[in-house]
Amino acid sequence: MNKYVRLGIVGVVVLGLAGLGIKTFMPHENPELKDTSQNAKGKKDQGKALNVRAVILSEQSLTDGIFVSGSLVPDEEVGLSFETSGKITDIFFREGTHVAKGQLLAKINDAPLQAELRKKQAQLKLMNDRLYRAKALLAKEAVSKESFQEAEANLAALKAEIDGVKAQIAQTELRAPFAGTIGLRQVSAGAFATTATTIATLTKTSPLKVEFSVPERYAGTLAQGTPLTFTAEGDLTPRMAEVYASDSRVDPETRTYTIRAIYANKDGKLVPGRYVNVNLTTKKYDRTLAVPSEAIVSEMGIDKVFIYKNGVAEPAKITKGLRTDAQVQVLRGLSIGDTVITSGTMQLRQGQKVIVSIKK
Repeated sequence: MNKYVRLGIVGVVVLGLAGLGIKTFMPHENPELKDTSQNAKGKKDQGKALNVRAVILSEQSLTDGIFVSGSLVPDEEVGLSFETSGKITDIFFREGTHVAKGQLLAKINDAPLQAELRKKQAQLKLMNDRLYRAKALLAKEAVSKESFQEAEANLAALKAEIDGVKAQIAQTELRAPFAGTIGLRQVSAGAFATTATTIATLTKTSPLKVEFSVPERYAGTLAQGTPLTFTAEGDLTPRMAEVYASDSRVDPETRTYTIRAIYANKDGKLVPGRYVNVNLTTKKYDRTLAVPSEAIVSEMGIDKVFIYKNGVAEPAKITKGLRTDAQVQVLRGLSIGDTVITSGTMQLRQGQKVIVSIKK
């Protein structure tokens, strides 16, 4: 073997042995010591004080309110139709206008009935004369009482027939059953109308009804006269209404209870069918305790808050009551003057050091 090759092999072996020795004698990091160092750091961090916000509890008033959607319903509304069939001869109303109660709106052909009425009215004069003569003869005993009673009955029957014809003529006239706004007409003069033909819709828009549904727990608790406010879609002006009626039962499918309130609508700006948002106060609680909703921590079905005591946070189990948009009523677990922490609650543990900033 070549002398230079032997020297190269020897050199490689020597270098390998030297590297192994250096690695063996170098100091190694102890994993246990490392973990201990990290634990100490964690404990040190846990010992740091956490900056939090807090409130001092005092008695206050809370109101139990309902915020639901509803709709405007007309006070009265009816689809107008004739009581008899016939050809429409006249339409007297203008669409979209206000009409008075009893106003004539449309007419169907009554010519045959008018002729019948004139015929019977002509017979009426003759019957009156016959009764007058029979009465005079009866006084002279020139006619029997039976003949007089027959003449009297014939006159009464004729009057009843005349009343019947007049009633039939009245059925050919379409009149407004109440004052209101009449909508778009569905027929024209010359059309043949039956009792099922809708001529137009008449709606009474003053006052209006506000109809909405509330959860079943409020069933039977909203008394007549309870005030509420509502706003119409696209109009943020709050308007006042008053509960006047409620349904007789809870809807078994939706588990809701339907309520109706009355709104005067004197300016006529609102119309039936509009969507509204209803705000209703159901009950007021005086001199009660409440905490901001963000202060409550729920764990495994238990509600608690953290109270600031002697520089540290201490948990307190509570029993909740009414919940509003921002606050929750506390029935048990807290007292007046307690300092309740409202921020950083997810980082808090029992005995955690805190620095509080009291919210005014």
